[in-house]
Amino acid sequence: MTPPRDLSATLSVRVVPRSAREGVAGYAEGVVRIRLNAPPVSGRANEALIRFLAKALGVPRGRVTLVSGETGRNKIVRVAGIPRAAALTALGLSQPGE
Repeated sequence: MTPPRDLSATLSVRVVPRSAREGVAGYAEGVVRIRLNAPPVSGRANEALIRFLAKALGVPRGRVTLVSGETGRNKIVRVAGIPRAAALTALGLSQPGE
């Protein structure tokens, strides 16, 4: 069964490829910075990003979709089945003012 369409998180992400360690590097101006080991070649960083977010958020990989930014460092990612606030909390972040 697919999650309700209105229950999804859309995240702006800035990827830092070829990092020594994978993880969330910060949150500023509504953008989540994520460090990945994978190089930005042949979609490997995109796959690593989807895998990382799925594991960190506790959702199947099929629920994490790259909406835009396939060839750049700035990406828009949609995660079905959880609200944005829950996604940020799972990543160890919170929105400003909370």
